[in-house]
Amino acid sequence: MRGATKKSFGLVLASGLLLCAFWHTWRPRSSSRVSIWQKQGSAIKKLLEEKSQDSSKDYGDIPYHVKEEVARRLDQNTCVCEADKETVHLPFSHLLFPRVWAHDLHQALLDIDPDPDGTERHRAQQYNDFQIRTYTSADMLIVAEANSPLQYPTQGVEVRPLKTVIIPGLGVKEKPRSRHVVNLTATQGTFDVAATVDRVSITGAGEMSMALSSTHLSSLNRQLQFVTYTNTIFHPRTADTVQFASGEHQSFFTIKVGHRAIPKLYKSGSSGDYNISALVTIATKTFLRYDKLQDLIDSIRQYYPTVTIVIADDNEHPKPVTGPHIEHYIMPFGKGWFAGRNLAVSQVSTKYVLWVDDDFIFTASTKLEKMVDILERTRLDLVGGAVREVTGYSATFRHTISVEEGGEEGDCLHMRQDYHHDIEGFPNCVVADAVINFFMARTDKVRHVGFDPRLARRGHLEFFIDALGIMHIGSCSDVIIDHASKIKLPWGKTETEKNYERFRYSSSGQERNLHTELFYFKYRFKCMTSN
Repeated sequence: MRGATKKSFGLVLASGLLLCAFWHTWRPRSSSRVSIWQKQGSAIKKLLEEKSQDSSKDYGDIPYHVKEEVARRLDQNTCVCEADKETVHLPFSHLLFPRVWAHDLHQALLDIDPDPDGTERHRAQQYNDFQIRTYTSADMLIVAEANSPLQYPTQGVEVRPLKTVIIPGLGVKEKPRSRHVVNLTATQGTFDVAATVDRVSITGAGEMSMALSSTHLSSLNRQLQFVTYTNTIFHPRTADTVQFASGEHQSFFTIKVGHRAIPKLYKSGSSGDYNISALVTIATKTFLRYDKLQDLIDSIRQYYPTVTIVIADDNEHPKPVTGPHIEHYIMPFGKGWFAGRNLAVSQVSTKYVLWVDDDFIFTASTKLEKMVDILERTRLDLVGGAVREVTGYSATFRHTISVEEGGEEGDCLHMRQDYHHDIEGFPNCVVADAVINFFMARTDKVRHVGFDPRLARRGHLEFFIDALGIMHIGSCSDVIIDHASKIKLPWGKTETEKNYERFRYSSSGQERNLHTELFYFKYRFKCMTSN
């Protein structure tokens, strides 16, 4: 009896130690809570704007003369659409002398929209959200005040391709001398002045190198307030490095050259409660599992009867999948997992796309409103949920991904089951780099990243590796979807289920080689680590 008691005590002790070890390994770690809300501005930004305005007021008492041919090229932020007037009245004159046409979109909106004022307000709000989401501190104009003694903008100067802009913040703060001289040199554009100042000599105007000199430092600084840069080499997105020098002192700064980012705004109804049907499209890919697909559709319709469902199907013998708000697209047989994702996402016309596997099941805990709420109110591009198995265990599959430079042999990929920090204002939500295969994302961002169609049978982390540095990703454990049971006795499986397993879980040498090629060649990794 005593031996049995000792044995039982030993089992209890061992079980306790195992539980402690499990808890130490899997317990949620303490994390900082960081705000990623969409912010209108900051104290630093306001301070820099005030300093920039104060700087532009210096030397305001020194007169100048506008140089019209240069000033006309400056961006006035007052664009107009004007059509050419017809001057030649001949048959087919529009073919010989094509005219510029103009279309007044505002007037066209008034003609077709029953609530144009509401649409304008909605568009303004969407554009404001877009500006807040895409603006970063790197876009802020910062001027390095003269210490060297050169003063120049360190960042925030941008010009459209082949357009002209005044370079703000240029100045020289040095001791009086017989003559003050500064030089500007660029490689992708030319310099000029939008106005001239008396007692300042300019050589090289309209060229890639321009010199300004004066016996009066104040006049030279006034002239520097009118220096313009014109981009002359077209590129949709690049930068020019400008050298700014005075005597033995020299500095360098960049001027970004690029088209303005075109917003992608979505008309999603009223600004009150979220209209999920107008905001979200559900996308999935199916193969040999029409029964599971129908269960998914039925569960969606129980909670979201009017949300559009887009289905990509690469079955050899496709069956019709019909019903209200269902779009069924047929692919070549066995085209594959990521190719199906590309097809499904390409047909989404809403602001957000929700990705689900075809064997998921919606429940009362699958609250899409929560996912929309965090995407609308933060700068996140994608938010994952949790998948609950038949055992009751819910998985979020949160990973952090980092790439460490490794020299000529390639870089190192490091993946960890972890997350970066909690999200302030959203309990149960964190920021990570990869999440589970149940997520909602901004449609345009998913299209930007895309899915490598060579991954036909299995692939998941590859999408998030492609998204590294492009998408800001979160995960909320309180938005839960169920996973249909995979537990089935071998003798109870249908022939279709057996065929699916042969396709899905086959591990050919060719497939293994493809994954090696992707990581080694496409991503230029020499090794990878994970836990």
